[in-house]
Amino acid sequence: MEKFKDLEYIRPNFEDTEKDIYAALKEFNEASDYDAAKEALFKKQEISREFMTMSSIAHIRHDVDMADPFYDEEIQYLNSVSPKLAVVNKEFNLALANSKFRKDFEEEFGDQLFKLLDADIRCNSSEVIEERVKEAGLVNEYSKIAASCKTVFRDEECNFYGLLKHMLSTDRNERKEAMESWAALYESVSDQLDDVYGRLCAVRREIAEKLGFESYIDLAYLSRHRFDYTPADIENFRKAIVKYVVPLAAKIHEAQKERLGLEKLEYYDEQLYFKDGNSTPDKDTAGMIKAATAMYHELSKETGEFFDFMVEYDLFDLETKPNKRLGGYCSGLPKYKAPFIFSNFNKTSADTEVLTHEAGHAFESYIANRNQVLAEYTHSTSEINEIHSMAMEFFTEPWYPLFYPEGEGKQYVYEHLAESFANITYLVSVDEFQHRVFEDDQPSAQQLRQVWKNIEEKFMPWRSYGDNDFLNNGGFWMQKQHIFMYPFYYVDYALAMICALQFYLRMRKDREGAWSDYMKLCSLGGSLGYFDLLKQAGLKNPFEEETIKEVADGVAEVLQEMEETL
Repeated sequence: MEKFKDLEYIRPNFEDTEKDIYAALKEFNEASDYDAAKEALFKKQEISREFMTMSSIAHIRHDVDMADPFYDEEIQYLNSVSPKLAVVNKEFNLALANSKFRKDFEEEFGDQLFKLLDADIRCNSSEVIEERVKEAGLVNEYSKIAASCKTVFRDEECNFYGLLKHMLSTDRNERKEAMESWAALYESVSDQLDDVYGRLCAVRREIAEKLGFESYIDLAYLSRHRFDYTPADIENFRKAIVKYVVPLAAKIHEAQKERLGLEKLEYYDEQLYFKDGNSTPDKDTAGMIKAATAMYHELSKETGEFFDFMVEYDLFDLETKPNKRLGGYCSGLPKYKAPFIFSNFNKTSADTEVLTHEAGHAFESYIANRNQVLAEYTHSTSEINEIHSMAMEFFTEPWYPLFYPEGEGKQYVYEHLAESFANITYLVSVDEFQHRVFEDDQPSAQQLRQVWKNIEEKFMPWRSYGDNDFLNNGGFWMQKQHIFMYPFYYVDYALAMICALQFYLRMRKDREGAWSDYMKLCSLGGSLGYFDLLKQAGLKNPFEEETIKEVADGVAEVLQEMEETL
């Protein structure tokens, strides 16, 4: 493998890929024994990996510079052929699902493979190719709108991420001005975002209807492979969050208000935990990578090997820059069994979280790709995948001082735990918003704002936007890209955080045992169902009210201990 920047990109030819998959399908159907059928399956898997690797390279390079005309054209091409490829894959999946060797496959690989296949067969059809292409185009349209937004703030050109660092200033006027500029940026494109989201909702409803689902919610749950729980279970989970998490989150913010010496905590104060400022890394990007290298070598042999691999092949793009897509993520290059971390460093503690959270995803990918032979098993559902990332944030806690000036690492430990827990309330807010959107007939832009406003009052009763009309009227929902790009992918973070905090509370008493179970979870990838994976990792079911209560009580105790020493 070469460094990422040197990897050659060749547009994956859909016709050739289609022909190759059908050739593998012919071999599969004509297989005289299980070994021959398995060989045909692995041949098809390698064909798909080649296509996905080229697609991933194009998407990453496009996200790094969304104004690059070459990769913009490539994304348009890939968006046009990916739904067609899904239909071709469906034919192979149908053959595998109905194979006379199905029992042999189940005996070797378990039944999770066929649960995944059956779901994917149900969620893909040639009848919705046009709508899938349209959906992908609208998602790309949203990304371009968000990536192009910039303003001048105190003589500095800033995008959304650039403004966030000013919202952490110890100068309250600066924080307020930054929030006003941040909100004004969203308001300036709110008509465009309303329009894009309205069209996205419409096409997603149309896809669900054409596929024979009662609602888009049902399609979203099945496509996300939620086999073990239902929307009703998620609703009960949100109710338990109101009962056990919201009160402690309110106490966290009340203590924060007292530390900051404020009469009232405004939204632009919420991210500032200490009057003299939050912990801020004192290193440039190269220094952050160097610190992370030392951290992962000390954490374990496996994490040291993993991070050396990431550094050797330069599998990062970390710094914010003009026309770069917002956010951060971990992608993958299946052909090379290599993860890739994309981010927007903004010289805040969020940069540390990238090198722990996204590296948690990358570590699981690195480990599972070397332990699981089936591509479908190299990753799990997102509510498991986010445990990998969030738990890594906590396992790396002893090394936080490597990233910060002397004395600030300990402070960041508190900031991180308090924010991680309190943020659960926002995570479930986004989830309830999406359910409300698709439970009702197509809501208007103003109705969407009212829905969000009502949800905020329930899950974040402390939230105040001062005199900002746009945010007071419910405009805040627009800032969450998952709503546009990854529908119903957000409660997964809340479920995962309840589990990651279980790891955290366990590691304070038995670090070795907790790490061993975490390694087991990463190694298993997606080879088992949700509840079975939790059981293998020694984690309690987050849908049980008692589990949420135990986690909230444990976190409250730890935060109190920390507050006494701050």
